[in-house]
Order: sequence, then structure tokens, then C-alpha cells
Amino acid sequence: MSVTGGLATGGLKSMAEIGAEMIQVFVTNPRGWALAEGKPAEDAKLAESGVDTFIHVPYLVNFGSPSPETLANSIAVVRHTLRRGAQTAAKGVVVHTGSAVTQSRDDALRQVRDNLLPLLDEIPDGGPDLLLEPMAGQGAMLCATVQDLEPYLATLDWHPRAGICLDTCHAFTAGHDLTAEGGVAETFDALHGIAPGRLKLIHANDSKDPCGSKRDRHENIGAGHIGTQPFADMMRHPAVAGVPICIETPGKAPKHAEDIALLKKLRDG
Repeated sequence: MSVTGGLATGGLKSMAEIGAEMIQVFVTNPRGWALAEGKPAEDAKLAESGVDTFIHVPYLVNFGSPSPETLANSIAVVRHTLRRGAQTAAKGVVVHTGSAVTQSRDDALRQVRDNLLPLLDEIPDGGPDLLLEPMAGQGAMLCATVQDLEPYLATLDWHPRAGICLDTCHAFTAGHDLTAEGGVAETFDALHGIAPGRLKLIHANDSKDPCGSKRDRHENIGAGHIGTQPFADMMRHPAVAGVPICIETPGKAPKHAEDIALLKKLRDG
């Protein structure tokens, strides 16, 4: 959501305008490293609203990067965002699972362990969970399929504050055919079997590209290769019961309102 006018004032207004029931925001520049401080009054207003709130860390964060500068900045910005999450009563902070870039996968996963475990240990009681978001599988990504989550979570000793954010576009283009008969059930059964109770947020996005393409290009609900029925099937799967669903689809407020209205129709129909 846009937070123009203030994290709560602008964010909650934008949320109401498109008919949303929950909110995901950035509390820093999504394409930079600056650690923006919040305004206590806005933080308190958002915390007191009772709205399910999630914060997405900047896209530059990569705990698998061989660059010492990128790693140091990633640690700083995730620590900062977790603190802001506690101040706003956010339920989760979403972080991409990262890429090895030019180093080996084993070295990158060791780096993830060494630097994410301390941050997970720092989360206070009542603070947000850190939600790991697998990617579409492009390049040297460390986690793309549901099955990739098992070694990734094992690397983190199955830390109790490590949750999962599943993006439908990412899962589809990573190879989970949500359009096949039983494809949604197979995907979410596998996720529940690997990490029961850890699914805390879903990014509901259609895909501009076909299954297995490993491309991360979101499309409006029903306008891409996934279509509408898989979203209806997903919302009826037991593993999704009570899990907030967030769109990250193209366009501005009118298109987002259409996507949310369609998801509500599929949910309630």
C-alpha cells in the first residue's frame, strides 16, 4: 500500500479505498539501503488499528551475496525492519530467500545461517515473525520450489520464528503447476508436510509467464497463465485457512480494487 500521508494515515486510507482487509507496506525505500525512522504517532495508530499488517524488506536484501557490503547492509536493514515491525504490531516481516550469485550454494547457505540465525534470536516476544519468501528460480536462487524450503529451514535449525510467505507467481514459474488437476492441492499438501503451521502469508499474483519459466513477472488475477480457478482452490485448502492473502499485481488503485473484489468473490462463492 502507498503510505503517502503517513504509515497509518495514508496506508489505512489507501487500504479502505481498494476494499482490502489487510495491509503490506515498506517502511524504508524498497530499492535502497536507507534506514528510515518511523513516526511514533503513526506507528501507534497502525498498531492500534487491529489490521493484519506485514512489512516487506527492500528488494536489495540478499543474505547469500558474496559481497561483504551487500551482506552488511542486508543485516542492518532486516534488523531495522524487524524493530519497526515490533513498533507497528506487524505480524510478519517478509524477506526474499536470496541468491548465491557467484559463490557456491553451500557457502551461500552457511552465510545465511551465520547471519539470519542471530536476527531470528533477537526477535522479542510479541514481535513479528521473519517470513521467508521463495523466488521464481532464476539464476542462482537458493530457494524456489516448496521442496527447497526443507534444506533452507534446516539451515536455520527450524527456528520457531522463521515462517513462510508463498508467492503464487513465484511458485508457478518455479515449476508448481497450479493449473493442473490437483496441482494446488499437491503444492499446499507438500508445503504443509514439510513445514506445518509455518505458512503465515500468501502473495496472490497471477503470472505473465508459463509454468516452469523461472520468470518473476506478476499479472492481475485471472489475466495471466494461472487464471482464476487455482486461486479459488487455494483459498479452500486447509493449509490456507486463516492465512492473510496479499496482492502484488500491476496497476494502480482501480486495478487493485478489481483484483481484491475478484479474490473475495472466489473466496465467498
